Amino acid sequence: MSDQANDVDLEFLPVMPQNLDIGIGCIGSGFIMSDCHLVAYRAAGLQPLGIASRRIENASAVAQRHSIESVYASYHQLLQDRRIEVLDIAVPPDCLLPILRDVVTHPHIRGVLAQKPLGVCLQDAQQIVDLCHRAGIVLCVNQNMRYDQSVRACEHLLRRGDLGDPVLATLEMRAIPHWMPWQQRQGWLTCRIMSIHHLDTLRFWFGNPNRVYASFAKDPRTEFAHSDGIGLYLLEYESGLRCMICDDVWTGPAREGGQPDLGIHYRIEGTTGLAKGSIGWPHYPQRVPSRLDYTTIASGNWQRPRWDQVWFPDAFLGPMAELLVALEQGQQPSLCGDDNLATMALVDACYLSAANHQSVELDLNKYDHRQ
Repeated sequence: MSDQANDVDLEFLPVMPQNLDIGIGCIGSGFIMSDCHLVAYRAAGLQPLGIASRRIENASAVAQRHSIESVYASYHQLLQDRRIEVLDIAVPPDCLLPILRDVVTHPHIRGVLAQKPLGVCLQDAQQIVDLCHRAGIVLCVNQNMRYDQSVRACEHLLRRGDLGDPVLATLEMRAIPHWMPWQQRQGWLTCRIMSIHHLDTLRFWFGNPNRVYASFAKDPRTEFAHSDGIGLYLLEYESGLRCMICDDVWTGPAREGGQPDLGIHYRIEGTTGLAKGSIGWPHYPQRVPSRLDYTTIASGNWQRPRWDQVWFPDAFLGPMAELLVALEQGQQPSLCGDDNLATMALVDACYLSAANHQSVELDLNKYDHRQ
């Protein structure tokens, strides 16, 4: 049974600011900025005014593609433009903290959207958060999976109580991400790049776990040295809820001659309902909308709301919209730096757990601004 009326009932779209004319400056011109951020911003009527990148020719090409009027030879020059009140920073994580040290010296900058991960580790993230607090800058972190339509609608089901008390949640990713060249110098593969989305989504759905166990295996396809290839995660909650993540970036020999079998699927079992969904991202650039099916004791039937939006690039509007609304209302966004410290601490705990082959006790509430 399909119930399209639930599209109206479930909150899955971002709240938009009243003023769309805030000047946005972009630092970085890679795939995420060019093919995701700016596509989503332009479709919604936001106003990126200027862009700077490590290579000015790349910044110029992106500016021409997205009708951005000003291109700067360096981000230092961009920071001198007082029309720009909000920065969208999409650079490798080891470059983020040095840039933020420069950003906070410019008092006309009111807000920053920073790409995840927020630095290379929790210590970096804490320094970034502290710098923004001291400068009075509102910091939002681009954990954009929270704005995937299926993920967001499922959170509304949980918040509304349709599923009752969560008992078991599982999330499986079988996909081959496009690894970035800078990951080789970090020695990272999956946990800080893809698993961070899934760990953050579980926090979005259920709050902070009490402990985590992580196990990593090497990805046979990736030649550079790394510890975190295929990742398995078990999260334990005080309520008794258990969550399991499988992040399989090998997926079999899909690029070596075998047939691919890709997808991201999740399932949440509660005391009064069951939800299951899929995330369409592994099929990018094909537009495959994410899906959500759910059933409850109250309804007795499967409800199957459907949307046209997709994670890449549509969901990338959400974090920026959230930042702009927070600036309008004089408040912190839900994706603020303080909240993201808990996600960064959880990620660091996963590396520790995998290295020591034992579970790690967590105290994430001290980071979470909602507590």
